[in-house]
Amino acid sequence: MSGASVLVKICGLSEPQTLEATIAAGADLAGFVFFHKSPRHIDLDAARALGAQAAGRIQKVALTVDADDATLDAVAAALAPDLLQLHGHESPARVGEVRARFGLPVIKAIGVASAADVAAARAYEDVVDWLLFDAKPAPNATVPGGAGVVFDWDLLRNITAKNWMLSGGLDPENVAAALRQTQAPAVDVSSGVERARGVKDAEKIALFVAAARSLSSRPATV
Repeated sequence: MSGASVLVKICGLSEPQTLEATIAAGADLAGFVFFHKSPRHIDLDAARALGAQAAGRIQKVALTVDADDATLDAVAAALAPDLLQLHGHESPARVGEVRARFGLPVIKAIGVASAADVAAARAYEDVVDWLLFDAKPAPNATVPGGAGVVFDWDLLRNITAKNWMLSGGLDPENVAAALRQTQAPAVDVSSGVERARGVKDAEKIALFVAAARSLSSRPATV
């Protein structure tokens, strides 16, 4: 996919009306979470319906966390995703296995709290299509993302990956500043466009996309 200079991903969608709002706002990617501990988790029946609604209108991303092959097979069959997002502790070898198994572009999420975390992401550059830098969860956290926490964007100054996404605590009010500071080619948001935990807000989705698109960044493609 190409077109707008900043790629925009709305993640954690679970309802037809907010998926429709995401498409209407002009987002590039719609993310669907398959992780039972997340308030944004959807089951396979919902995935089939939402996948059919999105088909041919927006790129679909299936987010899983340390999922086994059987789980990934079921998710892929239900959603028919365009991309897979691995948001757990998957090793570079495991990421490569998943990419080869499904023949789909893969996004690997990297939790960031220090420069060492960003440096460790380089091990994935040859096996992924996108790196996604998110705030590193607290040691006692039960979910790996979607907590609405901003990390130090200055840590991303020496990114070597061509394709990467900025996530973690973004919202309609700060995404423009985030893009100015990081020059990220893509942004990802979940809790920042919600009116309650796990419940997306159509107006916030529209505002987020508009704010992200108000600035130029490096060209991005999927």
